[in-house]
Amino acid sequence: MTILAPSILSSDRGRLAEEIKAMADAGADWIHIDIIDGNFAPNLTFGPWVVEVARKVTDLPLDAHLMVTDPLTYAPIFARAGADYVSFHLEAATHSEKIVSSILDAGAKPGLALNPGTSLSALDELLDRVALIVLMGVNPGFSGQPFIPGTLPKTQRLSEALKSKGLAIPIEIDGGVTDQNAAALVKAGATVLVSGSHLYGSPDYAAAVKNLRLAAESAHAPGPAPMA
Repeated sequence: MTILAPSILSSDRGRLAEEIKAMADAGADWIHIDIIDGNFAPNLTFGPWVVEVARKVTDLPLDAHLMVTDPLTYAPIFARAGADYVSFHLEAATHSEKIVSSILDAGAKPGLALNPGTSLSALDELLDRVALIVLMGVNPGFSGQPFIPGTLPKTQRLSEALKSKGLAIPIEIDGGVTDQNAAALVKAGATVLVSGSHLYGSPDYAAAVKNLRLAAESAHAPGPAPMA
């Protein structure tokens, strides 16, 4: 089953607790929390208190994606705040193995994230220690950006590489995911789809989640998957 993870970056932040609960009630599988420090990428978003708020209103897994220049300091903080998954960008990691250990020691599952222009080879040394791989479908910073087409073949290459190593690490796509490209991404090997503006921009959250799930599941039907 494909995991759908609405990104609260696109939510009404003045009603954050209600927005998180609404997506949980609409049938989401995870809640995705984009942490941007204004240095690694433009935009300044959430602190660990957001994870604490989310933890109070839902039992769904909380997926914290750190787009920060100092993941060694902040990754364990978000883990201790209640995140189930904490992913950090290898582009910002000087001591990536140490960051992974700090997340595990804080009780969360570590993930590795890559920007669109970063080679998959950057993952090689840590694949045996992580629980999630995040491929950006847009350049980090803001919600609502168009999907970068090169993410699709990159997803397929990663999926094939993991299978060749006998690894079953979930592949998460973050950015530009809609019901127009969900099937193609799942067919390429994606197992977690993060969607922000596509879901939170809908007037009917339940219908938006249902339609995205149906699109993702259509990847398993006979015939080619549609692609925007």
